[in-house]
Amino acid sequence: MTPRDASVAIVGAGDFIGSAIAERFAAEGYLVHAGRRTAEKLQPLKDKIEAAGGRCQARGLDARVEEDVAAFIAEANAAAPLEVCVFNPGANVNFPILETTERVFRKVWELACYGGFLTGREAARHMLPRGAGSIFFTGATASLRGGIGYAAFASAKFGLRAVAQSMARELGPKGVHVAHLIIDAGVDTAFVRERIRARGGDEAVANIQPDQLMNPASVGEAYWMLHNQHRDAWTHELDLRPYGERW
Repeated sequence: MTPRDASVAIVGAGDFIGSAIAERFAAEGYLVHAGRRTAEKLQPLKDKIEAAGGRCQARGLDARVEEDVAAFIAEANAAAPLEVCVFNPGANVNFPILETTERVFRKVWELACYGGFLTGREAARHMLPRGAGSIFFTGATASLRGGIGYAAFASAKFGLRAVAQSMARELGPKGVHVAHLIIDAGVDTAFVRERIRARGGDEAVANIQPDQLMNPASVGEAYWMLHNQHRDAWTHELDLRPYGERW
């Protein structure tokens, strides 16, 4: 492992994609600042990174609260210059339109879109003076098309994509790489497998083919690859899906 005097801030360091990103950068020597709504849930990630010889600081935060986000990003930058910031909260809910309350719609937008704006803006504050850094936003299939029952989620993800695109146009010429990643598939988690079982029974789960679901570690590798791109060929938007995914 190569020691690095730099930090990575992950807003939404969940158990799967967020953790995989954290582990990938920690393995390269970065100081990882992991944040999610419930701080206690970060302990397994922190323990795993440190057991492998990495460094991880964990903090509870609400991505919808400006003060929380600003403090989280500032703390990461104070510990070591902020080189990478990832926005990765999940807000995937499904409600028929007549059951989508005002509160549901607003809360999903606040988490998946407004929180992304706050995170990207605060990261830019610290990266622009150095003229370098990477800001990555995790998108979904819903970033490209709305689905039945996904009016709240899709509208928020559409908005996040627009935030990322606007930031990329503004910050790219100033040395900051902004990218939006579309995770267009089910991720291989117990939750996803249970949803498959609920729809098709045990046989459907048994028929899952190797690599049909996305391995979180493979997603983490994609973020690492993006960060290491030379600026003469930066990717702004990257679609990720398994070989057999229909699209």
